[in-house]
Amino acid sequence: MQHEENPERRAAAAAAPRPSTAPHTPAAAVPRRTGPLRVHIVMFDGVEELDCIAPYEVLSAAGRHSTHGADIRYVTTGEPGPVRCGHGTEIQVRHRWAPQEADLIVVPGGGYARRDAPGVWAEVRIGILPRALAAAPRSGLTISGVCTGTMLLSAAGLTKGRPCTTHHRAKAHLEEQGGDVKNARVVDDGDLVTAGGITSGLELGLWLAGREFGPDVVTRVEAMMEYEARGTVWRTATPTVAQAAPPP
Repeated sequence: MQHEENPERRAAAAAAPRPSTAPHTPAAAVPRRTGPLRVHIVMFDGVEELDCIAPYEVLSAAGRHSTHGADIRYVTTGEPGPVRCGHGTEIQVRHRWAPQEADLIVVPGGGYARRDAPGVWAEVRIGILPRALAAAPRSGLTISGVCTGTMLLSAAGLTKGRPCTTHHRAKAHLEEQGGDVKNARVVDDGDLVTAGGITSGLELGLWLAGREFGPDVVTRVEAMMEYEARGTVWRTATPTVAQAAPPP
């Protein structure tokens, strides 16, 4: 679906930095980490299997190839226990929502095509997860969305006025809700990183691994997985810092 941009948006786009096609150049210098990278992947009924499993595997592998490692956890804003994914897989979630204990939060999508089924729409209606995400931003925390997981970030008010992307069928909704939608596989706006497409959890994981651990680690992970990142990464030259705010 094509959307004509207004003159102000076109002017902003012209002034924006050109997208990067080098998928493993960190958006900033790799930080000096003294402990493992703490990654929390948010789980809910109806979540797309690949959205949550792909970044889990990529970042786990990157942690094994890095100096300080990674602590990857599935977390829930509900009661710990089994979560039933969109295609029927059950995953045991043992950890509660604790954003203050995370360096990176990954929000997968799922169920966006079925408004009356478990998934993103149901989580938006319930409101607990969007409110939790709205209150999560702080210094040192990166929040990321995989595919239609970005729509949960949008419901939390975190994508308004910021570069972002999502599944191609949800881009119009994301734009209507105030997101500055980019035609890229991964969009890096500093403490907000989003990826578009069901398989984009792989690209998101590899890009974030490059930011956190450096390109040598990513090269080893790609060789191990026999997979190379595809698509364009759009990066902001001077990223915005998200502010905690109640969802609209």
